[in-house]
Amino acid sequence: MAKQETLAAVDLGSNSFHLLIGRVVEHQIYPLDAVREVVRLGGGLTVDKRIDRATQAAALEALAKFAERLHGFARQSVRAVGTNALRVAKNGSAFLREARAVLGFPIEVISGREEARLIYLGVAHSLPASSARRLVLDIGGGSTELIIGTGVEPRLTESLYMGCVSYSLKFFSGGRIDKPRMKAAELAARQELASIVRAYREAGWEEAVGSSGTARSIESILRENGFAAQGITREGLERLRALLIKEEAAEPKRIAGLRANRAAVLPGGVAILGALLDELAIEALTVSDSALRHGVLYDLLGRVEHRDMREASVAEFMRRYHVDTAQAERVRRLALTIYDALTPGAERDEDAERQLLEWAARLAEIGLSIAHAQYHKHSAYVLSNADMPGFSRMEQARLARLVLAHRGKLGKMQDGLPHPAQPVGGACALPARRRGRGRLRHRPAAGLARRERAVGGRAGKRNRALARRGDEARRDRPVREESFGVKAGRVTAPP
Repeated sequence: MAKQETLAAVDLGSNSFHLLIGRVVEHQIYPLDAVREVVRLGGGLTVDKRIDRATQAAALEALAKFAERLHGFARQSVRAVGTNALRVAKNGSAFLREARAVLGFPIEVISGREEARLIYLGVAHSLPASSARRLVLDIGGGSTELIIGTGVEPRLTESLYMGCVSYSLKFFSGGRIDKPRMKAAELAARQELASIVRAYREAGWEEAVGSSGTARSIESILRENGFAAQGITREGLERLRALLIKEEAAEPKRIAGLRANRAAVLPGGVAILGALLDELAIEALTVSDSALRHGVLYDLLGRVEHRDMREASVAEFMRRYHVDTAQAERVRRLALTIYDALTPGAERDEDAERQLLEWAARLAEIGLSIAHAQYHKHSAYVLSNADMPGFSRMEQARLARLVLAHRGKLGKMQDGLPHPAQPVGGACALPARRRGRGRLRHRPAAGLARRERAVGGRAGKRNRALARRGDEARRDRPVREESFGVKAGRVTAPP
């Protein structure tokens, strides 16, 4: 890949859209320009999880402004990511088609844990080098990420479905704040945290850091009101909580340090942060100026300088699933030889399709560690549902479809990709021509085969044939093959 001196990251958050442009100097990124547009994409989600048209229009207008600033940038120099609102929106695919056309660059919807990894990467690069174990808390518009790591390496990551936008809309409708509403929001946040608190306490940390707009806004309010000298303290947050309940609303005119564009989402953020400090027994947080967009820039820099996290993930999956490396290398060479013959003269270093094909060839047989029969379906299921650091959900979906199609009919490749807001291995992954036809049954892939045979006069002949095949006879019943042919659920990796 050609050397890029200037890189750009676009963050389509549930509260705000951000554009960050940075210059690369000696493996470090120095910010040149930053643009922020408050869109509240998460606030535009209807009760049936669809982004309303007014919010879509505001989002497209913001992206048009970003497109003007990004004019002349090479495709390899820009990475755009979508977060929780686009993960859950049922009409996310349709919106993304319009959004990509307006922005002029691909937009990837990333998983919650990938978002957590990128947040930590950005925060870690903004802090002094240290061997201390750090806990990073990031309260976004639609989700909250918790990461424990050392240096620039995250060790424990989690993403929870609670954010300042969603909680402010749910518990503080109309902007009204009182003690019962605040307690209800805090209780809901504690319930979300209940399943992970023990693991985080056992892992431990030496320094706690808050990131993103919610933490920076609360820090500013605490400082301006004399509730804390620096950072965020539990005592200072309690005083802010009491002030909000007393005022019954988040009014910038009556609360020093509160910006008008933060007022509507402040109570939800305060409730979530209060629950985090209480459940994790944190007395004080330092606040970082870095966030997801900074992590996206550093991850993009790694790709440019051939330190791609996706390559590390592929190598780890090959090790974890005991892939025959010699066989994988033979498949890789043959696949790329055919691809290169079909695309003469193309620039190989910047060919994303070729790179995806290479990874698919190396990962095609990971399903063999689960079962030999229908192993390609096991491989596809794992690739589409596992956490793969560095990969977006759409990249995983395409990788899984390539692996699925290396056996059987190539028509699988002509089907549309699954909606990014749905689990790739679920019903949404069905080819379009088969959706809505009959009832689908989930079956383990090792015992699945497509049976569309007649059961009339040829039954005797068929049964005699099946008898010669021993135990396969028990599978003689009409079932329909699901897209990946695997029962939905967790696949346990071998040790």
